[in-house]
Amino acid sequence: MQGEIRMGENSRESATRLPADAGWRIGVLYSRTGVTAATESEHFFGTALAIEEVNAAGGVDGRQLDPVVYDPKSDPDEYRRLASRMLQEDDVTVIFGCSTSSSRKAVLPVIERNNALLWYCSIYEGFEYSPNVIYTGAVPNQNSMQLAAYLLRNHGRRFFLVGADYIYPRESNRIMRDMVEQHGGEIVEELYLPSDADPSALDQVVRQIKAVKPDVVFSTLIGRGARAFYQLYREHGIDPSRIPIASLTMTEGETRMIGPELCGGHIISASYVNTLNHASNKRFLESWRMRFGDQPASMWSEMAYNQVHLFALALARTRSLDTAKLVEAVHEVEFDSPEGMLKIDRENNHAVLTPRIAICRPDGLFDIVWEGRIPIKPDPYLTSYGFAEFWLDGDAA
Repeated sequence: MQGEIRMGENSRESATRLPADAGWRIGVLYSRTGVTAATESEHFFGTALAIEEVNAAGGVDGRQLDPVVYDPKSDPDEYRRLASRMLQEDDVTVIFGCSTSSSRKAVLPVIERNNALLWYCSIYEGFEYSPNVIYTGAVPNQNSMQLAAYLLRNHGRRFFLVGADYIYPRESNRIMRDMVEQHGGEIVEELYLPSDADPSALDQVVRQIKAVKPDVVFSTLIGRGARAFYQLYREHGIDPSRIPIASLTMTEGETRMIGPELCGGHIISASYVNTLNHASNKRFLESWRMRFGDQPASMWSEMAYNQVHLFALALARTRSLDTAKLVEAVHEVEFDSPEGMLKIDRENNHAVLTPRIAICRPDGLFDIVWEGRIPIKPDPYLTSYGFAEFWLDGDAA
């Protein structure tokens, strides 16, 4: 494909640039190795596809997008170091990157100090705003609230919380606990494990779930540990139709890695699943399959894809990589994304998104069982925990 971007397989810090004169230089900072390699590789593929599409269409104002690409290896210190290198040595002022909150917080001081612009496509716990970040993933009022309400209505009131021991899981579980307890539910246990948890520790958690018999498990485990957790769940004979695992992160790519037959019946809350019947999604999936074959697209790749196209639309207006001009311009554009029309809220630089809840099928894809009637404005500071505004009555897909 014209304008293809890639990383050297064996180099520690290879930066492969497109052969374009005076291109729009941008940074791409996603891990292809380490604990979060699976989801961040999907970020990378979505980013690559969008860059290639923009360049194949002639670029922006006649100039190609010129990516500088590094692998921070899932290490927050590497994110910080490589972001600094991009900004100080590679003539980059716009970076698409980071997945976990720990990696975002590691680079944020560098981004702000250099008045650069970070495009951050992961879901996260909210409670942050920076004029130097465009946040295109969901915040809790666009996924956690709806999930809590759905689970309380359809699965019961006894919740078991398990997560990785870092910012996002702890904050997500705090929010889930508040919402569940405010609406008559009970948290029977809340446990944390290292991000790359040992299988024996995961096994003990599954045994505890089997003994406690909660109505639902809310998991904020990540990476290899999360995949092992789902596998152990079925090995211990826990039936997802009786005690499902509910997640904000376990999407199509990882269900394939786990084994789709082991994931049937589990639940996700996300703004995108790749079974959406939108013309824009069909176009996206066709391009995705032409580029990546049968590797499934997911929320992780889709939102990374979207934000590059939003950036290109904003850049077409500014014809400049000036941070303030780009931020102003992105508030004025919309992108017909695979999940629907996408725009950024002027008040907080977060995306306006449609919440959806879906159940995994035995083939690893997801059937939507609830969908918001309209897109939801982001409320990153979670000023309200109320459920009424999410129209759960009569809103099945």
